[in-house]
Amino acid sequence: MKRTKVSSSSQSSNIFRFSTLAIAMSAAALLVACGGKEADKAKTDAGGAAATQKADAAKPGAAVASTARPVLTVNVTKPQISDWPVRLSANGNIVAWQEAIVGAEANGLRLNEVRVNVGDQVKRGQVLASFAAETSRADVAVLQASVAEAEAALAEAQANAARARTLQDSGALSAQQINQFLTGEKTAAARLAAAKAQAQSSQLRLGFTRVVAPDDGVISARTATVGAVVGTGQELFRLIRQNRLEWRGEVTAAELPKIGAGQKVAIAAPSGETVNGKVRIVAPTVDPQTRNAIAYVDLERSAAAKPGMFARGEFELAQGKAIHVPQSAVVARDGFTYVMRVDSGNKVTQIKVATARRNGERIEIKDGLKDSDAIVASGAAFLTEGDTVRVVEAAQSTAKPAAKPAAASK
Repeated sequence: MKRTKVSSSSQSSNIFRFSTLAIAMSAAALLVACGGKEADKAKTDAGGAAATQKADAAKPGAAVASTARPVLTVNVTKPQISDWPVRLSANGNIVAWQEAIVGAEANGLRLNEVRVNVGDQVKRGQVLASFAAETSRADVAVLQASVAEAEAALAEAQANAARARTLQDSGALSAQQINQFLTGEKTAAARLAAAKAQAQSSQLRLGFTRVVAPDDGVISARTATVGAVVGTGQELFRLIRQNRLEWRGEVTAAELPKIGAGQKVAIAAPSGETVNGKVRIVAPTVDPQTRNAIAYVDLERSAAAKPGMFARGEFELAQGKAIHVPQSAVVARDGFTYVMRVDSGNKVTQIKVATARRNGERIEIKDGLKDSDAIVASGAAFLTEGDTVRVVEAAQSTAKPAAKPAAASK
C-alpha cells in the first residue's frame, strides 16, 4: 500500500512539471510572434514616411510655396479721375490793408491819460488818450476876452461912423475927420474878426488835447506813456483801419498774365489753417531787381492771419482732370515717390510715380500709374518689391467691427 501511494505522488509531480513547461513555452512563442508584428509595422511606417518625404520633395515649387506667406493684410484701391482746380502757388507777406499813424497835434503838453492798449477794437472818433488841458483852456479864455474887447471897440467905431455920416452934409466935420471915423469902423470890424479867429484857433488847440481814432479798427502799436511831454507829430498809436488784412503774393513776370482781379486765393497760414481771399488788384509794374510783381489779395477775417506773417498761397485759375489716390498710398523713398501695385498672386510691385497737386487727403499722380491699377491704400511703407500680401475688401473690414457690439449684447 505504501508503494502505491508513493508512485501516485511522483506521477502527479511529473505532470505538474510538464504542464508548467508547456505554459512557459507557449508564452515565449506568443511574445516572439507579437514582437515580429511590431517590428514589421515599424518598418512599414518608416518606409511610408520616407516615401512621402521623397514624393513631397519631388513636387516642383514646394520650397517656394512653404516660404510665400503674406507679410501684411492690406486694403487695395484704384486711382480716381475727377475735376480738380488748376492752381498757381506763390509766396508773400500778410500785412495790414492800411495802417494809420495816430500822433500828437498839441505841442509841449503832458499826457494825462491813455485809454487803449494794443489789440483793442476802437470806433471812429473814440478817445484814445488825453493831454493836460489847463494851459489850453487858459488860452481860450484870454482870446475870448479879446473877442469881447474887439466887439466893444467895433460898437464904438460904428457909433462914431454913424454920427459922421449924419453930419457929412452939414459941414460941421471936415472930410478928413469923416473918413477917419469911417475907417475906424472898418478897422474895428477887422480886429473883431481877427480876435474871433484867434479864439477859434485856441479852441481847436484845446480839442487837440483829446487824441481820437481816425477810423474803425484795431490798435496795432502803442508808444504813448502817461506823464510824457510830447511834441507835435510824435507817434502815439498805430491803427489797422477797419481791421482789414491783405496778402501780397509775389508772382513772376511769366505768371503775371494768369492773375486777374476777382480770382479766389487760398492762403495757408503758419498754424495750418486755410484763409480764403480774393484778388483785389495786380501791381501795374514789375520789380526790376526781383523781376516779380505783387498781387494784392483781400483776406477774410480770421484769427489765423496776423500782420507780418509769411504765408504760401494758391491762386485758383481753372478746372482740369486729375488722376488721384489717397496720400497714404504714396511712399517717399530715396528722394522719389512710389506706390505699391498689387499684381496677380497678391504680389507687390513698387511703381515709381510723379506727384503734382494736392486736394485734401488726396494727391494727384502725373505719371507712372494707370487708372486700372490696384494699389495698396495704406501701409505701403511697410512693403517692399516682391512681398506677398493678403487683400481684404473694404466692405468686409468695416463690417467686422460693426458685428462685435451685436455679439457683446447677446
